[in-house]
Amino acid sequence: MKRHGNIYPQIVQWQNLVLASQKAQKGKLSQSAVIKFNQNLEAELRKIQQELTNKTYLPGNYHSFYIREPKYRMISAAPYRDRVIHHALCNIIVPLIEPSFINESYANRVGFGTHKALKKFTQFARSSQYVLQCDLRKYFPSIDHEILKQLIRKKIKCPHTLWLIENIIDNSNAQENIIQYFTGDDLLTPILRKHGLPIGNLTSQFFANIYLNGFDHFIKEKLKVKKYVRYVDDFALFSDDKIFLKEARIALEKYLETLRLKIHPIKSQLFQTKQGATFLGFRIFADHIRVKNQNLQRARRRLKNLQINYNQGNIKIKQVCQSLQSWEAHLKYGDTWQLRKKIFDALVFTRN
Repeated sequence: MKRHGNIYPQIVQWQNLVLASQKAQKGKLSQSAVIKFNQNLEAELRKIQQELTNKTYLPGNYHSFYIREPKYRMISAAPYRDRVIHHALCNIIVPLIEPSFINESYANRVGFGTHKALKKFTQFARSSQYVLQCDLRKYFPSIDHEILKQLIRKKIKCPHTLWLIENIIDNSNAQENIIQYFTGDDLLTPILRKHGLPIGNLTSQFFANIYLNGFDHFIKEKLKVKKYVRYVDDFALFSDDKIFLKEARIALEKYLETLRLKIHPIKSQLFQTKQGATFLGFRIFADHIRVKNQNLQRARRRLKNLQINYNQGNIKIKQVCQSLQSWEAHLKYGDTWQLRKKIFDALVFTRN
């Protein structure tokens, strides 16, 4: 296993910081923090470069808020300058570590994504009798800091880069309090072990893939599961052998214990694929794909808000069109022609 060293000069290089700022501002040019940063862009980037070079950089405070879709959870946004640094780091380390990921891991990866994961899931569901579908319980809040650092050290040996990575991890803000006990724990262990990553960070998304990379390889190489799909903390194993999947569940739960993770006791089930399996907002059957009612209701609320914002002059018609095109492209992955026609025929956008 190759460990990468002497990569910190690439992270603090001027061209990399410029590229990082360009990536960080995509889709956010109108935000006040971005405007303020760009007004003194060179000075801001020089300051970042100096702090990283001298190792005086300290992450700022997070802004946290809660969302209820698709489930209630806390999202934490780092200050904009920190997000530039996250991009600078990921610009360099992602290409080095990404090749070690398996092709069945689809989340937060260029060239993969939701729709490819859904396509593969559908293919496996329609060619298998059984599916073991699992959801990790409180994944991001449960990620153990020391275990994560150990996993990263297996990939990176550059001490300066490790300093930056561990600085970001150590300064994660407090997440949802998770109390889970594992073999060998005493009553204080879950409290004393620092855990949890802010979902909103680019680095958190990448670290989350590193955290489960060994698990992915265990599923494919040790358990010899031929049909496997994972998207963040949702994963599924397919087979015509029900006993094989039952035994696989026991083995994977044992492996997850080494990461201080547990599967959700209710959401994780073994069943026949002909019953219909739900994945990424769709319900997959043998001959058709439906949108989950919950997702459809959520989409209708968003469309209503889109109409209100356009009516009040908060957004332009170009933004409306982009949102509608994005939503329709997502719906096309199901058998939704009549549904889309009904919804779009009823849409009216007017200005006050």
